[in-house]
Amino acid sequence: MLKKLFLLSILFSSTTLVSSNAMADSSLLNVSYDVTREFYKDFNPAFAKYWKQKTGETVTINQSHGGSSKQARSVTDGLEADVITMNQSPDIDILYERAKLIPKDWQKRLPNASSPTTSTTVFLVRKGNPKNIKDWDDLIKPGIAVVIPNPKTSGNGKYSYLAAWGYVIKKGGDDAKAKDFVNKLFKNVPVLDTGGRGATTTFAQRGIGDALLTFENEVNLIKKELGDQYDVVYPSASILAENPVSIVDKYVDKHHSRALAQAYVDFHYSEAGQEIAAQHDLRPRLESVAAKHKAQFKSLDLFSVDEIFGGWAKAQKTHFADGGTFDQIYSK
Repeated sequence: MLKKLFLLSILFSSTTLVSSNAMADSSLLNVSYDVTREFYKDFNPAFAKYWKQKTGETVTINQSHGGSSKQARSVTDGLEADVITMNQSPDIDILYERAKLIPKDWQKRLPNASSPTTSTTVFLVRKGNPKNIKDWDDLIKPGIAVVIPNPKTSGNGKYSYLAAWGYVIKKGGDDAKAKDFVNKLFKNVPVLDTGGRGATTTFAQRGIGDALLTFENEVNLIKKELGDQYDVVYPSASILAENPVSIVDKYVDKHHSRALAQAYVDFHYSEAGQEIAAQHDLRPRLESVAAKHKAQFKSLDLFSVDEIFGGWAKAQKTHFADGGTFDQIYSK
């Protein structure tokens, strides 16, 4: 009798373990940046439908959003993301550098350095463009208020800063001229929100600023949501913003969710995933989808972080590390 009870106890424990693992496999946590909220509201149900058809399993995708650098630090501090989807590679690199949550060469695991989509920094101005803002030079004029999120906590802010700096370099200027230009730009920034969505709220709802610097997909979303109150200004040159994705190896192994998480990041590269990206004004990289939406995305002179700054690691150390160029500029 005791032997039978013992065997039943073992069977119950095994069933509980299997059930627990199945439950873990049926959900994912995607830690992402501010301005992807609406994209994932469409993307996640599409993936869940795909996964259900493929495996018969019902999956729940949980989302966490905030300033990208802040979000990345949350993961290194213990937020157990299965997947991380950022707008700059340094915010995934630190998962290796600080906590060894992923391999060092994580960018080699997926096409396009693990970046399925891109965007760029553009300007959103009030309807009719009353301050006649046409290019970067107009943003440093006296009396112009520019809304930019904090480059220390936001990938959106970093790209805006680097886009302004790179604009000067592309025109033939040197680093000294670029630093002076960016210094003048941030003198015209009345408030630094921690993330892109906070900056949008400051500009659109609080009515602060003459121009909002943010991603192309975000300005188009604002126009769709708030109506015909704004115009979009494309500068003569801007930065290529790549949106990398990765599974978080340590946590997917802990949660027994690796296969599901891998399928989720892979779905970003699928025709269905790329089509959803294009519908949310993220520039797709799959040629068939990009060709279909060619008229949607304005062609402009785009430069990369590698081209102007020698890569993200160098840009991060020079401009955004404590005591770096941004601190030197903003402390004044």
